[in-house]
Amino acid sequence: MIEVDRLTKQYGSITAVDRLAFTVGRGEIVGLLGPNGAGKTTTMRMLTTFIPPSSGRARLAGYDVLDAPIEVRRRVGYLPESVPLYLEMRVREYLTYRAKLRDVPGRRRRVAIDYVLSRCGIEDVQHRILGQLSKGYRQRVGLADAMVHEPDILILDEPTAGLDPVQVREVRALIRELGDRHTIILSTHIMTEVEAVCSRVIIIARGQLQVDESLDRLQSARTLMVEVRGDGEPAKSIIQSVKGVVRARVVDHDETTVTLEVELEAECDPAEQIANQLVRLGVGLRRLQPRRSSLEDRFIEAVGQANLSSDLDNSSGAA
Repeated sequence: MIEVDRLTKQYGSITAVDRLAFTVGRGEIVGLLGPNGAGKTTTMRMLTTFIPPSSGRARLAGYDVLDAPIEVRRRVGYLPESVPLYLEMRVREYLTYRAKLRDVPGRRRRVAIDYVLSRCGIEDVQHRILGQLSKGYRQRVGLADAMVHEPDILILDEPTAGLDPVQVREVRALIRELGDRHTIILSTHIMTEVEAVCSRVIIIARGQLQVDESLDRLQSARTLMVEVRGDGEPAKSIIQSVKGVVRARVVDHDETTVTLEVELEAECDPAEQIANQLVRLGVGLRRLQPRRSSLEDRFIEAVGQANLSSDLDNSSGAA
């Protein structure tokens, strides 16, 4: 449903998005993450044809953002972070106006508006003036606007911003349900939101793709915590000799025990071999526990790697 190929956006000498490439399949809910200034909003604006790319291509539902922008807009619903509303209009009046702009046929318009009013929980304010609504209600009106023309793709920038905890839970549940009928890209700074809603995560930093993995794989166990009796150095040497171990390091110790953190290669699970080797060579094994990598851990790691790479590039350039 979404194909992005070396998508780039430059503002003078500044590269906001740098050769970004990924694909999103039908029915996927993908979390788009990155620190402030990473290029997330710029990427979403290019995908929704609000700004043109400097180079590269993007196709949504089979249509190119440069060659067929109107067809792309027919098939995409976009909720920007700051929802642009006509504050003097009433909710239903505004959604009717927006449905007309999006060429929703007159015979289907009322049904479509009733549907999004119900799904977004704004039926009770449909006759109120937008300027009199709270930020949370305005956010939900923006989501209804993005959905009113029944698009194939939804691109949502901070969809739960300004909502109270009950509303946040309702919107997250709605997004999960919408995944049955729509392809969704969700940008947010809330890690728990991605974990609750998304099946896949894309992390960008400094305009470049850093991570593109399923949430399950991203959170799979990548380290082991091993606690042994006595001196940790023999255990460390034994563990590092096992195939699939990247490195082992001491992270804690007391008078009788030592705890090591063991970093593993991707797709490897040498826990049983480590345990067998330690016991066979007479090391007192007290605990061996896989530790799941959190989304926050991977986010910080990816951003740190991007910053380090940029610093090295700058140093090379200066030299």
